[in-house]
Amino acid sequence: MKKNLLLAAVSLIALGAAAPAVAADLAARPYTKAPAMVAAIYDWSGFYIGINGGGASSHATWDLAAVGREGSHDATGGTVGGQIGYRMQSGQWVFGVEGQGNWADFTGDNVSALLAQRNRTKIDSFGLITGQVGYAWNNVLVYAKGGAAVVGVKNEVFSTATGGLLASNSDTRWGGTVGAGLEFGFAPNWSVGVEYNHIFLSDKDVTFAGLKTDSIKQDVDMGLVRLNYKFGGPMLGRY
Repeated sequence: MKKNLLLAAVSLIALGAAAPAVAADLAARPYTKAPAMVAAIYDWSGFYIGINGGGASSHATWDLAAVGREGSHDATGGTVGGQIGYRMQSGQWVFGVEGQGNWADFTGDNVSALLAQRNRTKIDSFGLITGQVGYAWNNVLVYAKGGAAVVGVKNEVFSTATGGLLASNSDTRWGGTVGAGLEFGFAPNWSVGVEYNHIFLSDKDVTFAGLKTDSIKQDVDMGLVRLNYKFGGPMLGRY
């Protein structure tokens, strides 16, 4: 019995001494690499549709045919409308085309320096067909634009003595436009921006039946706030 107890004690001591060595021989826990970080970048590519609103000032100059300058005035007011377009992004460069149509109420007048008349100009609508070139910093886009403009104009002549309307002429005039804008993508597929446009129209002879003919020159300076919705995926993943 004593011999068996001694043998058991020696065995326990031997096992205790071997345990650390066995533990040391076990394989270390494998290292698992954390998943790569994914940075979301805004994608400006795709079709979009939106609304806009703002104000403008149109400078008009009237010259009485074969006589001289009657005067000039600024026609000011507000505008609201919409736009539709398509953009394509390549790296940080963004290229696009856009069509825009607006209702407007730009009105102004002045007393003629040559006749007992008041000349009034009103722009009641305009449209822009433009190309765009821009540069994007993720969800911030700056761009320049240029193209063609078409403007609905109404010109009126009033008597300074009675205030009555003497003659009027409505016309659609074509010209050019240049502009620039800043746009910010604030939510998936949504962006808001500000834009400046200059519309220039060449001189045009306008005849007021039975009264006179004037050469009228106009241009427009306009500031707009725009809200766009872009169709398609708003983001791209970049590792």
